[in-house]
Amino acid sequence: MFYGLYTAAAGANALSQKVEIISNNLANVDTVGFKRELALLESRDSEAIERGMEMRGSRGRNDIGGGVELASTATEFRLGTFKPTGVPTDMAIEMPQLFFMVQRGDQQLLTRAGNFQTNHEGQLQTADGDPVLSSDGATIQLDARLPWELLSGGRIRQAGDVREIGLRRPQNVADLQKVGQNYFQNTTDRWDPVQPEDRRVRSGFTEVSGVNSLQEMTELITASRAYETNIRLMQTHDQITASLISRMLKV
Repeated sequence: MFYGLYTAAAGANALSQKVEIISNNLANVDTVGFKRELALLESRDSEAIERGMEMRGSRGRNDIGGGVELASTATEFRLGTFKPTGVPTDMAIEMPQLFFMVQRGDQQLLTRAGNFQTNHEGQLQTADGDPVLSSDGATIQLDARLPWELLSGGRIRQAGDVREIGLRRPQNVADLQKVGQNYFQNTTDRWDPVQPEDRRVRSGFTEVSGVNSLQEMTELITASRAYETNIRLMQTHDQITASLISRMLKV
């Protein structure tokens, strides 16, 4: 009797989660190196099928759909455009699916956000104060009193000393998990080698956010309207049920 109500509620719940994901994308439209998150919805089976009380394709009365649900989320790793900043410590990787190595606590994480800076000790850090690592996993120390330059291949040279910025390429970007602060963690620890010709890093540039505000606003409006439709269906079903009960009581 309440099948329509449950189906509408499932749809409203899934769309509510999608609205949250789109809203987070919009909130990061100006975040350097941010990668857009996608909400993946899929159809549900009826509760009877999920519990094994009915088989899909049996054509029984419970062999019907159960609305939609949020199956998972996916990150869009498309290469963003570059914005010139004129700040030497700002860096952008020209190749997609390559990431800077950073150290946060006891974890080595990945990021595309190259808006780096140096602290009072000359250590190269992210905007959140986490050390940027070299290829050998060490922190990168610069002498603020001496000039330095970024060479081809993502190498920093200062006073004759050359250090290679740590870049990593996961075998599959689908294995990356967001862990906050625009960082990613490889859940499988499987990597592809980074070829020398792929180590293309620009100094004085940052990669802009991968969020298109117009596209996100359009999707937000669509998802919000679909959510409101499901809410109205729930209200209509509730009113019909109340009317039916009232008539039964009169009889």
